[in-house]
Amino acid sequence: MKKPIHILLILLTFGFWGISAQTADIPPLKIDEDGLPAKPPLRVQQSHSVYDYAGLLSPEQRRALEQKISKYYDSTSTQIVVATIPKVNDDISLYATEWAHKWGIGQKDKENGVFLLVSRDDRKITIRTGYGVEHLLTDALSRRIIEEKIIPYFRKGDYYGGLNAGVDSIIQVLKGEFKAGPKQADEGDGIPVFLIILIIFIIIILLSRNNNSSGGGSWRSSGGGPIIFSSGGKSSWGGGSFGGFGGGGFSGGFGGGGFGGGGATGGW
Repeated sequence: MKKPIHILLILLTFGFWGISAQTADIPPLKIDEDGLPAKPPLRVQQSHSVYDYAGLLSPEQRRALEQKISKYYDSTSTQIVVATIPKVNDDISLYATEWAHKWGIGQKDKENGVFLLVSRDDRKITIRTGYGVEHLLTDALSRRIIEEKIIPYFRKGDYYGGLNAGVDSIIQVLKGEFKAGPKQADEGDGIPVFLIILIIFIIIILLSRNNNSSGGGSWRSSGGGPIIFSSGGKSSWGGGSFGGFGGGGFSGGFGGGGFGGGGATGGW
């Protein structure tokens, strides 16, 4: 019985060590001779998509955003980058466009990058769009996301809530699922709660009947996920990795995408 506990402790130790290492992976803000932040090394691009130079987020909040962005990137190749900076001594719209273009956010052949920049002391937010997504994430929609989704949270001092809602809305727009009006933090994603409860209830009934007719048995995951129940009283794990460890970036780094003047800016 002690061996599994020792193995679990080792895994947890390495997991938390990995989180600390990845948190320290983002180098300090460095401004190049062109007045723009230096492009991060490839290893940083591969593990991070949120660059919180202004210190508005906790490490846990940053990782949560990164994992969401990374998951969307894995299924679409679209690169969303979020950055915060203490102050921009320039027009934030132009500054962010030049920043995103310098870093090459998005794929070169698709120009599918999106850059969300927050200037803390200026109290300004801007969303800049790569050439390939301007027809989806239009200037008008970018402005609505800033005004309806991000600013209400920022005015309450909830920077993570605003950035999380902003990233969610950007993804919804790119998927063609964006809805008008402010979205509450606890609102569902389009499926009524009572319908979800009904579906779960039906599944439980069907599984119970099947289990009774077969005289018991184990529930096993065919997709490599965790085993939830076993008739023998033991739980086991399928393949895969632990969720929640580390952040999320872009496997090949920034792809060389280009930016023009698309986007919108707002303030709180």
